[in-house]
Amino acid sequence: MTDNEVLWELDARNADALFGEALNTRASVGLPPVGNVRDCVIGDRPWPATDPVLDPWRKSPDLDVVRTGAWLLPGGRPLPADLAAFLEAGAPPVYGGFGSMPLHAAADIGQVAVAAVRAQGRRVVVARGWAGLAPVDDRGDCFVVGGVDQRALFGRVAAVVHHGGAGTTTTAARAGVPQVVVPQPADHPYWAGRVAELGIGAAHDGPTPTFASLSAALRTALAPKTRGRAAAVAGRVRTDGTSVAARLLLDAHG
Repeated sequence: MTDNEVLWELDARNADALFGEALNTRASVGLPPVGNVRDCVIGDRPWPATDPVLDPWRKSPDLDVVRTGAWLLPGGRPLPADLAAFLEAGAPPVYGGFGSMPLHAAADIGQVAVAAVRAQGRRVVVARGWAGLAPVDDRGDCFVVGGVDQRALFGRVAAVVHHGGAGTTTTAARAGVPQVVVPQPADHPYWAGRVAELGIGAAHDGPTPTFASLSAALRTALAPKTRGRAAAVAGRVRTDGTSVAARLLLDAHG
């Protein structure tokens, strides 16, 4: 959801185009058709699974919004032994990963990220992701990971470079680690803007970084002022969103 009415209406039309036909096969079991997919899904009392500090809600007379905090599972997996050894062998590295983004328009983003991080005198952890990021050489200052628990990792890095997904943004914020958001599609520009507004990192201008542009963003993120702000905001991010939502559901149906 967004406070930009043009984008809000465009989102509704996109939802209808993407899901309307499939959803309205419900007519085959006697259910009435849905004219507005987005409004049907959200309803008039939505529960955004996002943190109120990271994603403040502007009051709307049409919606009774319930803020629970982000819905995150407790606990987590331990880090692989070889990654833990890499982390312990030197100063905290910078993490770079773009999750499920294939990055067709920025095929060299892995090389750009590694070069920009090295230029700051930092080691780097690269998440392979759907873009298939790989080592650019065999130097020992770069470690490539597949699936890894971000909650266990982010508290041990100097900064997180990512695409701006809600989950990654929230996990980095909870860890108190500065962020560089290189926004890709959908809600990513929104999260990039929030990171910049909160002073907990830098929002890259556009989805395709260059060495110069990413280096500039990293300098902002790695500044002591940004790390201090990230640590302060981390203390305000809710950690009980899942249990709050569960209690509300149980109360409503108990």
